[in-house]
Amino acid sequence: MAVRLDGQVVLVTGAGRGLGRAYALDLAKHGAKVVVNDFGGSVSGEGHDDTPAQQVVNEIKAAGGEAIADGGDVGSYEDCYKMIKLAVDTWGRLDAVVANAGILRDVTIHNMSEQDWDAVIRVHLKQCYNLAHHAWPIFRQQSYGRFVMATSTSGLIGNFGQANYGAAKAGMYGLMNVLKLEGEKYNINVNLIAPAAQTRMTANLMGRDPNDPERAVVMAPEHVAPAVTYLCSPQCEESGICIAASGGRYSRIAIVANKGVTYDPHEFKDADWFAANWSKITDLSDAYVPWSFRETREEHYAAKKAAQG
Repeated sequence: MAVRLDGQVVLVTGAGRGLGRAYALDLAKHGAKVVVNDFGGSVSGEGHDDTPAQQVVNEIKAAGGEAIADGGDVGSYEDCYKMIKLAVDTWGRLDAVVANAGILRDVTIHNMSEQDWDAVIRVHLKQCYNLAHHAWPIFRQQSYGRFVMATSTSGLIGNFGQANYGAAKAGMYGLMNVLKLEGEKYNINVNLIAPAAQTRMTANLMGRDPNDPERAVVMAPEHVAPAVTYLCSPQCEESGICIAASGGRYSRIAIVANKGVTYDPHEFKDADWFAANWSKITDLSDAYVPWSFRETREEHYAAKKAAQG
């Protein structure tokens, strides 16, 4: 089945450069009408420039697609409302949102200012609340929506000096777990992309020469874009999935649970008992991916398939 988004409208934030630009171009290539949002600031969030967003719009139009630029601030509740309203006012609908915009203020926790913490949380995690809150009524009304958030292994696994960024990115996993439940009844799928690519934000993080032409090819943002296009498409029928994507590799990252060690709750155990059972309590050989407190992911989708006949 071909992946197509003909007639659909997608909002992509941070789409003026790097990964967001690659997403916007690929979505347009697959038939989507794209709201290209970009505040146009520096990597650390200073400044404002409408040029990057408009340049991507020009590229999409030159290729025969439809797009419109938006220079709103994703950390602003009001600006996120305006960019979603722009999509609806322009094309009469909104089908998918890619919450991709981000900034970096990397510093170790003992040197991190409150401003550095708040700014990164605002742009990354509050962005997702802002966009979901404003998009949800539209998605519910049309009984369809795709919501994709750009997380990072910096939060899901960890990266030195990125406590603010990692906390925001890991927070998206928790948000996805709740929104997948709230959205399922209305055919709203919520998924994560954890990309790795050579962009201006990662130029100094890869540990290699940012001007290396080979690196620019193998870590190009265009390697990540197909995953995002699929997650935004009607062909994607699963929710609550985190996909890691980079040049040469796609994989899945998941929070899992195990069966653990059970005991009679009428008997109280002490720390010595806990320590003695540590290896069994932490053993992941029987791990599974939960869907909710009541079901595993496998049980949930099996029941859903059976109900659909």
